[in-house]
Amino acid sequence: MNPVIETLKNHRSIRSYTNEPVSEDHLITIVEAAQAAPSWINGQQVSIVSVKDDHTKKKLTELVGNQKYVDEAPVFFIFCADFYRASLAAEKEGTSLAIEEEVDSLLVGATDVGLAMGNAIAAAESLGLGCVPIGGVRRHSLEVIKLLNLPKYVIPISGLCIGYAAEDPGQKPRFPKEAVYHEETYNPNLKGILDTYDQQMEQYTKERTNGKMSSNWSSRVASFYSKPYYDNIAKMLKQQGFTCKNIK
Repeated sequence: MNPVIETLKNHRSIRSYTNEPVSEDHLITIVEAAQAAPSWINGQQVSIVSVKDDHTKKKLTELVGNQKYVDEAPVFFIFCADFYRASLAAEKEGTSLAIEEEVDSLLVGATDVGLAMGNAIAAAESLGLGCVPIGGVRRHSLEVIKLLNLPKYVIPISGLCIGYAAEDPGQKPRFPKEAVYHEETYNPNLKGILDTYDQQMEQYTKERTNGKMSSNWSSRVASFYSKPYYDNIAKMLKQQGFTCKNIK
């Protein structure tokens, strides 16, 4: 197995960090790796805000749902879908900016962020660092926008804790290949696979929590998607210039 594949397959989410700082050289390397990710039309619709200040991290910890590892990690990256530069290009060229009402623009921005963050995580882990993505930056996104001084057309999508792991939590079991890899057409007959995977996750959870919990994948995911998780997204998008009138 080559070292790139080994790094990718060895991923685990790190939620406990030491006090050891992350060097600026390492951070620049991670950012350069993120920038190297592909983007639609080479629009490079991603920006990263790096936060090290203790006061700002504490505030972000509150805003993302009191996830203490945001404060504990020496560095917190906020990945944003960024069309502000596109707006400057439109202004420079004297053209309109059609992204304001186009839902595809949001998909483009979120996809570009995902590609960039994947590169960033792989780069960080190859340097011996640990990471965990934080979708909670969307929980109180308007406050995050104000705190980070994000201009119009810039949307916070996800955060990323970066630091040296204080402990190895082990690797969470993944679906078997048959659940995610479909040849030619999609195979919807997945209930049996889910039953087996739920049993595996229950056992994993019991072992990880010393018997205090025994939740499975289906119960956790069904709970998350039983109602809108963040109800402020539409308001945030409107403030940042995205009306998306073609969403019915």
